Amino acid sequence: MKKIEEWILRLYRNDMIRYVFFGGCTTLVNLAAFYILRRLGIALTTANVISIILAILFAYVVNSKFVFLDKCGTLREHLRPFCKFISARLVTMVIEVGGVWLLVETFHMYDMLGKFFTQFIVLVLNYVFSKFFVFTTGRDAGKGR
Repeated sequence: MKKIEEWILRLYRNDMIRYVFFGGCTTLVNLAAFYILRRLGIALTTANVISIILAILFAYVVNSKFVFLDKCGTLREHLRPFCKFISARLVTMVIEVGGVWLLVETFHMYDMLGKFFTQFIVLVLNYVFSKFFVFTTGRDAGKGR
């Protein structure tokens, strides 16, 4: 049992492993919201934008707190990284909205499949932006543990 606990702790210390896990959770928020909104009859692009916004808000919280271990203690301290996070996510949102539209409207792909495919590109870009541009105060937090 001790070896399993050590293995889990070793995995948790790796920010990329944490990012993949919480990125998966963020993707589930995005896909579930998109699916529900589409089933409610919301237009493709509107459903896509709303689901992305919900996922972005979820992602900021988990990435700041659990993935990159950002050391912002007050709401004021969160303002700068939050603005940088939103800026980076707006870039990937344009890529995602355009990619889904292209795959669904131009290539006649099923909407959920088009949404799923774009998630891979967005996941990689979001990690790079978050690690090197947004969450910088916790960069050394995992060392020495």
